[in-house]
Amino acid sequence: MKSAINNSVSINTRSVIIVSALSVAYMLLSWFLLGYKADQLILLILCNTLFYVSATTRKFIIGFSIFIFYWIIFDYMKAFPNYNYNTVHIADLYNFEKHLFGINLNGKLVTPNEYFRLKSTTFLNIVTGLFYLCWIPVPLSFAAYLFFTNKKQFLYFALTFLFVNILGFIVYYLYPAAPPWYVEYYGFNFHPLTVGNTGGLSKFDAYFHIELFRSIYAKGSNVFAAMPSLHSAYPVIVIYYGLKNRLGLVNVFFAIVVLGIWFTAVYASHHYILDVLAGILTATIGINLFNLMFTRVNFLKKFINKYESIIQ
Repeated sequence: MKSAINNSVSINTRSVIIVSALSVAYMLLSWFLLGYKADQLILLILCNTLFYVSATTRKFIIGFSIFIFYWIIFDYMKAFPNYNYNTVHIADLYNFEKHLFGINLNGKLVTPNEYFRLKSTTFLNIVTGLFYLCWIPVPLSFAAYLFFTNKKQFLYFALTFLFVNILGFIVYYLYPAAPPWYVEYYGFNFHPLTVGNTGGLSKFDAYFHIELFRSIYAKGSNVFAAMPSLHSAYPVIVIYYGLKNRLGLVNVFFAIVVLGIWFTAVYASHHYILDVLAGILTATIGINLFNLMFTRVNFLKKFINKYESIIQ
């Protein structure tokens, strides 16, 4: 790669051929697996534009290709639904959640999700909606900050983010799980073609008379991917690297976002507490495994050093 794009990330014939070939391959594979989608074309135009506009934008898109790779994997999961490979857990997960964290409400044991659904308030509907909107912008904004201030920490953060997601995706296929809102609408019966649902976040949309969350969840890769909650894993990675980079008061903001997203995941019926705990565990395992690999695997060290030299 370095031979195609030197340290100044200049454009040459080979780099143009590589970018063009990757672009065509991406569109053809996407069309074959999923059919045409406007999102794919927008991504392709954005990446090519940033690659050719200037050296700075070229370095930026090369660095952020780690996140693009994550997005492509996530998108392609639509072509391989996890429920085709293992039994979807619905009733057992619901009952285990109720057994461990059930709340007695008027003489009836309910899950925390059911309790919050009955006790929701306009204030919490708005605040939790705002917190859940942070789950991608905050990690990406933090990544952009690291990109412009500390390239090596940026790569550590981005690769850890990718690694944690891969661990989560593996669990999705080993343990397909329905979210709490699924039980609310469909009970314990399995319906494989169920589309994404906003759950409790519909109250945020309704209050502002918009379809923000509805449009987001309509594009979800798989309804039966509640365990682990990667929404809950992402802010753990952010605060870990925030503390590692000594960001001071910014880490207070990160901590608030962490707690807010964890609470919202349950409040909005998108995840059980068990899913949130699994997400936290996945992030913790992923961070520690990545750090271990970095100290033990020379290839990873060389790869990061070479990657850093390209985007400097």
